[in-house]
Amino acid sequence: MDHAHDPARAGASAVVEQVGSPAVISVRGEALLTVEPELVDLTVVVSAQAKDRREAFERLVKRNDEVLELLRSYGDSVEKVESSGVAVHPEVRKGGRDEKVRAYRGVVRVEVSIADFAALGEIVSRVADLEAAHLEGPRWRLRRTSPVYRKARTRAVGEALTRAQDYAEALGARITGLIELADSGLMQTEVHRPPHAVFQPRAAAGGGGFGSSSPEPPVLDLEPASQEVRASVEARFSATQPMFEIRPQD
Repeated sequence: MDHAHDPARAGASAVVEQVGSPAVISVRGEALLTVEPELVDLTVVVSAQAKDRREAFERLVKRNDEVLELLRSYGDSVEKVESSGVAVHPEVRKGGRDEKVRAYRGVVRVEVSIADFAALGEIVSRVADLEAAHLEGPRWRLRRTSPVYRKARTRAVGEALTRAQDYAEALGARITGLIELADSGLMQTEVHRPPHAVFQPRAAAGGGGFGSSSPEPPVLDLEPASQEVRASVEARFSATQPMFEIRPQD
């Protein structure tokens, strides 16, 4: 018996052959890494004041030299010491028609990067104990060349590929190639830091430097703040056309 035209046996299901151009799957891949910092930055602000401009400047030079000598005494524990700014200006007495200079004030800003966290507490305590200087920080960070950034980007790309493969599998298709891969907004990298602590200077003695016969200050214990590194990419993949299953209508 010929069953070729038997409606009861006509294809209960069929598969559509692949037609047309390849399918395109667009995805985003993201990665988030939480790691320990590699460096900590501090800012030391040295100041001096006197009624005479020359005297104010001489005090500033002496105090700045003592700060630099202290920081450099830690050798390789301190990775960078840079003077980022200097200013000497008159302070004018307010009130009256005539301007009258009551004092001259000088300020030097010193930027410090520390790689040895074991020495950080002692450095902070000794600098904060100096007269006529205050300390801003700490600011935790990674090096610009840290391999963590590459690791985050690699994971983001892997996440994008995995997501595209999942979508293709759900459609009964398969990935055949990469069309385009790009950073999402030039790769979003965020480092979250706690608010900076500010150590105010002690009252300066009238004209003295930083020298003191007082005992060493207690060491401040500082815990490094974890750093979050994010990477995000967008990718477009080509894929085979989905193998849709066609069900007969009632």
